[in-house]
Amino acid sequence: MAGIVYDTGALLAAERRDVRFLAMHAEFLRAGVHPVVPVVVLAQAWRGGPQDGISRLLKGCQVRADDERTGRTAGVVCGMAGSSDVVDALVVTTAALLGAVVVTSDPDDIGRLSDALGGALELVTV
Repeated sequence: MAGIVYDTGALLAAERRDVRFLAMHAEFLRAGVHPVVPVVVLAQAWRGGPQDGISRLLKGCQVRADDERTGRTAGVVCGMAGSSDVVDALVVTTAALLGAVVVTSDPDDIGRLSDALGGALELVTV
């Protein structure tokens, strides 16, 4: 199974205990896949405790700090797509660098950013 990157909508799905999303996440873990959560995604979703759903989800995930290369690439992707959403651009850039699937609640915006980067990303909508 390919790697997985969660966007903010995935974390919010965990927080609202979305049964379909939680089943998908459990299947990833059973397959030995630990989804990646870019740290900016966590920052966008986190509003202070207690956020039990997000906290439980993160125990099975890898929170990934961004680096200069990822930041520069995300900025270029924003420019190419005519977007100002750097969080979504960082999700797309991270997934592209890892060869991962994006789990998103916003396939239109993520798809537009993916298209600007060459359109090779697989998206799963939650």
